[in-house]
Amino acid sequence: MVKKIMSGKLKLKGHLKHLARWPLYLSVLLVVLNILVYVINIKAGIVVTMGNVLYIVVAIGLALYHRPLMFNDLIAFASQYEFLEKRVLEELALPYAVMDMQGRMIWSNRMFSQLTGKDPFYRKNVSTIFPDITANRLPGHDGKDTTEISTQFGDRIYRISMQRIMLGESMAPSKLLMDVEETTSLIVMYLYDETELKEYMQAIEDDKLVVALAYLDNYEEALESVEDVRRSLLIALIDRKITKYFSNYDGLVRKLEKDKYFLIMRQSSLETLKEQKFHILEEVKTVNIGNDMTVTLSIGIGLNAPTYLQNYEYSRIAIEMALGRGGDQVVIKNGDNITYYGGKAQQMEKTTRVKARVKAQALKEFMSTKERVVVMGHKITDVDALGAAIGIYRAGKTLGKPVHIVVNDPSTSIRPLMAGYINNPDYEPSMFIDRDQAMELVDDNTVVVVVDTNKPSYTECEELLYMTKTIVVLDHHRRGNEVIQNAVLSYVEPYASSTCEMVAEILQYFSDDLRLRNIEADCIYAGIMIDTNNFITRAGVRTFEAAAFLRRSGADMTRVRKMLRDNIDSYKARAEAVRTAEIYRGCFAIAKCPSEGLESPTVVGAQAANELLNIAGVKASFVLTTYNKEVYVSARAIDEVNVQVMMEKLGGGGHINIAGAQVKRPIDEVQHMLEEIIDELYQEESGQK
Repeated sequence: MVKKIMSGKLKLKGHLKHLARWPLYLSVLLVVLNILVYVINIKAGIVVTMGNVLYIVVAIGLALYHRPLMFNDLIAFASQYEFLEKRVLEELALPYAVMDMQGRMIWSNRMFSQLTGKDPFYRKNVSTIFPDITANRLPGHDGKDTTEISTQFGDRIYRISMQRIMLGESMAPSKLLMDVEETTSLIVMYLYDETELKEYMQAIEDDKLVVALAYLDNYEEALESVEDVRRSLLIALIDRKITKYFSNYDGLVRKLEKDKYFLIMRQSSLETLKEQKFHILEEVKTVNIGNDMTVTLSIGIGLNAPTYLQNYEYSRIAIEMALGRGGDQVVIKNGDNITYYGGKAQQMEKTTRVKARVKAQALKEFMSTKERVVVMGHKITDVDALGAAIGIYRAGKTLGKPVHIVVNDPSTSIRPLMAGYINNPDYEPSMFIDRDQAMELVDDNTVVVVVDTNKPSYTECEELLYMTKTIVVLDHHRRGNEVIQNAVLSYVEPYASSTCEMVAEILQYFSDDLRLRNIEADCIYAGIMIDTNNFITRAGVRTFEAAAFLRRSGADMTRVRKMLRDNIDSYKARAEAVRTAEIYRGCFAIAKCPSEGLESPTVVGAQAANELLNIAGVKASFVLTTYNKEVYVSARAIDEVNVQVMMEKLGGGGHINIAGAQVKRPIDEVQHMLEEIIDELYQEESGQK
């Protein structure tokens, strides 16, 4: 190399080449100027020629003298730059490593070696150092040239950045690496210590404000069950229990009303309460000074909203959901995510019917201001949904409004009930309509009444909910994550046995002129009978009062029983489901109901689930029925198991002891999912014990 430099054989290129040749370029220019001077004046041209010759001689001499020195300086700079580059990479304060495309280590700098305790030329796979870096997380796996992961190494947290580089594009020609292909790649890896950053972020997360509202579900009823002189003591004990519990977790409790509390706590305290499954729900129940009724508590919590005011709004929505689901539970609204805790106790039946009277008057006002009424239940309309719709039909007719009931595909369970209205001169041919006809009728001058469901996707025609501003919801199912948001009137009572029971109460306060016809009373009565399994399940005092009102209105049990009788195929299918039922974990009955040849296999499945509860030792029953490429799960329980929470994990819902779900999976896979949910329930109960 030195000989080449001294001999001048080493040549420059690029911008340096042109910079070194500037005297030559200037000489050419001077020659051109010299010719122009000769044209003007010969003597002057001779003088200029002599000057040009002198310039060229001096320029050549200086170039020959300084050229080797310049090349020496360039080589020295390049050598120093290369050395500096290697030294910087080696002494880089950031852990740095190189590996092949399979993740096998090639080289690492001093910081990486000190961090990992590995030799700079450690040759094993990077996963032996960082188990989180698997083959599918390396660059190039999914066409990505850059990937990042967060992992913990020792007591530190690192963000690992990996980048794919093309060796052929970045490598200069070398004696060691000849003819490197452009497609040859390596992976460079950088490690960023984010331990302190994560700690600060976690501290900020832990200190976030959490707003909560706590309501006593049955305050008035509990006070009525204790002597007057001891009521103040009961209240004081409950207040002390709630205040002490949250104070232990750095929470602030303020009483808003006699049965309502406002809570503020840090998010870290909330995480601790989650781990304890909100034991306060059980602690409140232990307060007993002779009260016959156990006090239950509902809590709604809001967090991670953009503002404190929005957090409060989240907590208000959460407490409404908790109460709408039956109380005795905690609902946490974290942005769009909603989590439930508790909810294992059966909601106590309210003895007063003031709420029913208020809702009846509100419903009457909404109906009176609109031109028509459209009623719809849930998909695959059952007897309860149809009976409730018939009740609303009579209410609308009392006000002189045209009323239409949306039923797309009547099942065999409701056809005997509908038969009494079809071709009946007392009822309009347009009494029952399908979804297409309903969409033509509904506008801003229409009241849409949704019965027996509060989930928009479950309705017969979800589009109707967005075609009018006046929506009324009447339902007895516990609320889930999905609810009808834009309802002007929502009457959801989980303690009610059926929607027909709620509608029967509303009709009593709707109008003095309202008179049910026998056929209408039969339908509403049938809805109560079906949902209570002939007044065996969830039948309270108000259930029998509603039934008594319907009997006075002309309902006949014999007619209802005849309409609800099964055909022989349905009876055989139900019997087959019971016969083939399996007992899982000693107390859970799981059966598959045959659906071939049945018009309403889901109804048969629900009936089979009721039958299985009659077996001694069975705490809950689950019947799986395939229908329309979906698996319908009918879940039933007596008092020890909350099947509603279990069905929510499958995307469904319902009540504590009556629930269901629809799953688009093979029936064997759904059964396996159900068994996993039961196993999880067992683990939770074992952990609590």
